[in-house]
Amino acid sequence: MVVGKYAEREVLVFGIGDYVICGNKGVCTVESITTLNITGVDKEREYYILKPLYMAGSTVYVPVDSPKESMRKVLEREEAEKLIKEIPNIPLLVITNDKLSEQMYRECIRTNDCEDLVRIIKTIYMRKQKRIQAGRKVTAVDAKYFHMAEENLYGELAVALNISRKEVEDYIVEVISGK
Repeated sequence: MVVGKYAEREVLVFGIGDYVICGNKGVCTVESITTLNITGVDKEREYYILKPLYMAGSTVYVPVDSPKESMRKVLEREEAEKLIKEIPNIPLLVITNDKLSEQMYRECIRTNDCEDLVRIIKTIYMRKQKRIQAGRKVTAVDAKYFHMAEENLYGELAVALNISRKEVEDYIVEVISGK
């Protein structure tokens, strides 16, 4: 589907009802594509009006001609299943300096890439196990980014697999363990 005056430009084009990943908002539904009648906003510029699936009452406005990196389609079911099967082979993040871990996590979150989210979850899970064995607590930074990565990944996989977010972790364990 090509929209309005941006038809000649190379932009990602989404349709009404499409599920997309948008920045740190997670899974969103494209509600409409329109211009905005807001003071200070270009009245000719078209915007996607997005409703985040897991943030009730929230609305996101994204220019149709925004960079490709700002939005992408949610994984297809086959892509989600392939990703889950690959989880054991996805490498951990290499953190050589604990003081730089937050920066590394933030960069991975920013990519909105499912493999990067898996890397964060696996890395922090292993770090958590080591800290617990050493009698130490999980760091606040690790807890924060583990939660963010899980929310983003599980939200997208839930939509792709047509299951609830609560079912995603059990589904992953089931697939990986071969049950």
